[in-house]
Amino acid sequence: MKYKQSSKRNFLSRKYFVLLIVCVITGFIIGYSYNLSKDKKMLSQASPYFEQENTYREQLIEQQERNKELADELNELEVKIRAYEKQMASDEEHYEQFVQEAEHLRLLLGYSAGSGEGVRITLEDGEYDPTSTNPNDYIVHDSHIFKLLNELKIAGAEAIAINGQRLTANSYISCNGPVITIDGKQHPAPFIIEAVGNQTILTSSLQLTGGVFDQLLNERVQVTLETVEMVTMQTANGQ
Repeated sequence: MKYKQSSKRNFLSRKYFVLLIVCVITGFIIGYSYNLSKDKKMLSQASPYFEQENTYREQLIEQQERNKELADELNELEVKIRAYEKQMASDEEHYEQFVQEAEHLRLLLGYSAGSGEGVRITLEDGEYDPTSTNPNDYIVHDSHIFKLLNELKIAGAEAIAINGQRLTANSYISCNGPVITIDGKQHPAPFIIEAVGNQTILTSSLQLTGGVFDQLLNERVQVTLETVEMVTMQTANGQ
């Protein structure tokens, strides 16, 4: 009888123990499930912040790359600026020379009024010769004027005018009997040629033995030369 009661008691003890284990496991599963669902809920709530953070991170990377590009462009521009500054510094050293050359070119082209020391040459027809059958033998022709102009230019004349009309680099001169035509305007003899330049060089060049003056005199052209301390002439357009 005692054995049966002891066996019954052991059976109940094992049954309670198993039930206890089942309850513990069930509680653990319920607790785990609750925590898991809670974590998922928190994760779902935090996901927008994660996406926004990723967006900001990408924008930051793009901005850093753009900043690097701008920095490279700035370095290139600084190099160009230094090159320009160096060139300008070099140009300033020759600025005065450039100005003088530009003014000299303007004088040669007739764009600026000519003034300064120079010479004045007068060409007149030769005296009438009754023994000559050809009057062209003692009048001034365009060829005589061309000889004189070429010599003046070679000697460094900066500005030249004939009877007050300024000549340019492409002036056209033609002869029609006793008159010459300069750029469409006619001028009768005598022909007064004025040139701005170094007086000593101009006169020496014109009076060389066998030079242009000797040639003109041999061709019965009357030539008069005088030095002028201040020759003034207008521009090619008459201003």
